[in-house]
Amino acid sequence: MGHILLSDKSIGERFHDFFNSSAGNWVGYILQFLLIAAVFYYVFKILKVNKGGKFIAVVTVAVIVSGLAFALIEDFPPALLLIVILMIALLIFTMFHTEIKRTLLDSNIKKSKKQDITVTGVELIIEETVRAVQNMSKKDVGALIVLSNENLPEGIIESGTVVNADITSQMIEAVFYPKAPLHDGAMVIEGTKIYAAGCFLPLAQSEKLPKEMGSRHRAALGVTSVASVTAIVVSEETGIISIAKNGVIRKKYADAADIKNALSEYYWSDLTAEGKL
Repeated sequence: MGHILLSDKSIGERFHDFFNSSAGNWVGYILQFLLIAAVFYYVFKILKVNKGGKFIAVVTVAVIVSGLAFALIEDFPPALLLIVILMIALLIFTMFHTEIKRTLLDSNIKKSKKQDITVTGVELIIEETVRAVQNMSKKDVGALIVLSNENLPEGIIESGTVVNADITSQMIEAVFYPKAPLHDGAMVIEGTKIYAAGCFLPLAQSEKLPKEMGSRHRAALGVTSVASVTAIVVSEETGIISIAKNGVIRKKYADAADIKNALSEYYWSDLTAEGKL
């Protein structure tokens, strides 16, 4: 049985020997370092955005332990360090594949110019939207509203009709009127405008979803799984209002205060973070 030998050299001497031995291939090592640095940057960014603080700690500890092993253990194979990094990356991808897809999609979307809007204007839009959602709930009119940062896949917008209309309660209710041609699809709000209506969304396919969840709820879960958006759903059968985000129903049986909070978060957090207001 073999055993681990601790190096009798200092950490400084170990790194000195390593860089001396790799002097003939320094360009390759620099490229490897930059590649690994980029990987860790995006991994930490994805984890931070998706509140994976515990995983950040795990990755950091694993890297520190591997680095100490390289510095202290005689003939520590660099390939082992690479294997550790790949295993960590695989673990993160397995547990956060949806979030990774969503983050990469957001980072590749071209952002529009800053909109000229006042605080009073936003408050009026929020009031109009809350009024429309509550009116539809009372009448058992089904509705699905997506609050977007222009980060939806192009196919979703192309599946509907671009309307580019001002946000008013009358306009929202008119779109979802049962006999209206666009009522079955989703409405997409972008900033201060109803950008599109009648859009078809990807449906969540999980078998764990309750049977009472209809196509609108599945569409809300589906779209919030692939893009950083918020979806407001009004059930056609019960009139119950639900709010979905990050692939889950954040709030079921939402009332006026819940809807207002979701809209406020969209306008004062999601949009301002992207420089849209």
